[in-house]
Amino acid sequence: MYREVVVPKLREEFSIKNANQVPTLSKALVNSGVGRFLENQKLKPEIRDTVIDTLTTITGQKPIMVLAKRSVANFKVREGAPSAFVVTLRGVRMWHFIDRLLNLAMPRIKDFRGMKDTSFDQLGNYSMGLTEQAVWPEINMARVSFTHGMNINICFEQSNPEMSRFILRELGMPFTRKED
Repeated sequence: MYREVVVPKLREEFSIKNANQVPTLSKALVNSGVGRFLENQKLKPEIRDTVIDTLTTITGQKPIMVLAKRSVANFKVREGAPSAFVVTLRGVRMWHFIDRLLNLAMPRIKDFRGMKDTSFDQLGNYSMGLTEQAVWPEINMARVSFTHGMNINICFEQSNPEMSRFILRELGMPFTRKED
């Protein structure tokens, strides 16, 4: 759909003559922070296993654990303590994940009114957060010991916020309407 429908509309809308100048989706990052679940700088095994199982089920890839790079006394974080689990999706897995996010997970979000269309950075990358993993149909909440959220970043190459917003809107991302 991206190559056959979205790219021709994008080239027409932004008058892109060279096919190599068309923005592309390069990767999707799924990040779940676990720093607040630390006790004595150690992560409980059931919390670690729940987060790993959830991200593996959602993405089809095993996440890597990210350790804190430096100590921050205000957040009670020490250098080397576990702080997050991250999955980087590229290629076919990225497209499957984005399709399931747009068509299966987002309609299940409680009191959903659309995604903010201001969450783009200068390079056109889009960031969003989910408050719980229950929106994914493949997660059985009866087997989960606690709920956790996740951040999803969709990264573009050769893009800007306007082009990225157009691409995501054409793919089916439900953005909130700006009220005049």
